Amino acid sequence: MTDRVVTRFAPSPTGYLHIGGARTALFNWLYARKMGGRMLLRIEDTDRERSTDAAVDAIIEGLRWLGLEADEPPVSQFERAARHREVAEELVAAGRAYYCYATPAELDEMREKAKAEKRPPRYDGRWRDRDPAEAPVGVKPVIRIRAPLEGETLVRDRVQGDVRFPNKDLDDFILLRSDGTPTYMHAVVVDDHDMGVTHIIRGDDHLTNAGRQTMIYDAMGWDIPVFAHIPLIHGADGAKLSKRHGALGVEAYREMGYLPVALRNYLVRLGWSHGDEEIISPEDMIAWFDIDDINKGAARFDFAKLDAVNGHWIRAMDDEALVDTLFSAQPYLPNGSILADASENPERSKLQRAMPGLKERAKTLVELTDSASYLFASRPLALDDKAAEILNSGGRDVIRELLPSLEGVSDWSAESVEAVVRKFAEAKGLKLGKIAQPLRAAMTGRSTSPGVFDVLDVVGREESLDRLRDQAA
Repeated sequence: MTDRVVTRFAPSPTGYLHIGGARTALFNWLYARKMGGRMLLRIEDTDRERSTDAAVDAIIEGLRWLGLEADEPPVSQFERAARHREVAEELVAAGRAYYCYATPAELDEMREKAKAEKRPPRYDGRWRDRDPAEAPVGVKPVIRIRAPLEGETLVRDRVQGDVRFPNKDLDDFILLRSDGTPTYMHAVVVDDHDMGVTHIIRGDDHLTNAGRQTMIYDAMGWDIPVFAHIPLIHGADGAKLSKRHGALGVEAYREMGYLPVALRNYLVRLGWSHGDEEIISPEDMIAWFDIDDINKGAARFDFAKLDAVNGHWIRAMDDEALVDTLFSAQPYLPNGSILADASENPERSKLQRAMPGLKERAKTLVELTDSASYLFASRPLALDDKAAEILNSGGRDVIRELLPSLEGVSDWSAESVEAVVRKFAEAKGLKLGKIAQPLRAAMTGRSTSPGVFDVLDVVGREESLDRLRDQAA
């Protein structure tokens, strides 16, 4: 084993990079960074019927968007089939594996017998010590490992502790199928060894595999990597994570308007923690992360917490950087068309000037885009129900009376407009809110927005007066 830490993320390309896989990739990436090592990517594409190039591309793009790119080009497991066969045959030559010629009918018979005797189905070892010369004609053999018949196999796990598997329960499992293709169990071990993987960080649904895989390492005389089996993610209700809980592809989170930095921040807290820290910077995440601190219990996915974390990172972002982020995300957002004509000046600078007020309320980029829609809306503005009610309940009268005063403002700014509105309110004996509400409704078509004087300032004198005249007519 090398002294340098090498982790790996090894998804099957049968679909997109789902949120549980993204967290596994994050933990591997963080530990490699923390230890000054490397994270590798292996595409486990031996299931040729279900593996697709589109899924491979989606996984790689999902990792890129999250900022979790591997340190070397991806390795295809399918393309290493010859190496997997070579190792299986080495084990046969060393007496640690053997050719098994049991027919499908015989295997069915073993299963039925086990079922009748109410015990788990196990291969009965009938070819373990037989001479291959006795092989029936026309039966292509599989290669099975010669597992120890007694004792136990110990897996030392950095998260789960020591886990012991009675060898009688592991049986002589198959390494190489009769068509010469490797089983998952065998291919994973050969690949991890050849790639120099020192630490295997993966979901605890693979914990039982670790016992069998340890047998293969022992049979080959290879160093066993450090195992760390992390608990799976559950929904907020404690049930196994499903699509209704948020078990979606990473691309869905991009479309929902989450920032990569926020999604990483949220995912790292699912099953790992550093005191009571909720907001963790990318730098601190690397400095603090350790697999020994991963919890044994299942984490719960909670969209409300993800929204809160995402809102924090939106507010923390520099206004110019946030505008850039918004435009780069625009093709993926369901309401991205709002920004379609706003990427060039003067609209872009208008959006940047409005950003301090816009980002205070937004929890996602979708919400941020929606709240910015008033900047680029065509006249006359469409009104939502609450805005229409405000204007229809005396709001239009207020705007008609206020308009001449605003038309007299030549040095248009938030401060100058506010001074005029306050003076008007005092003269009429009205509270400021009684004027700000109709102004907001007329300027944005909504009952909520950033500060109304900032809105008037950013939209500009001529457009603002035109919008107000529309509603005063």
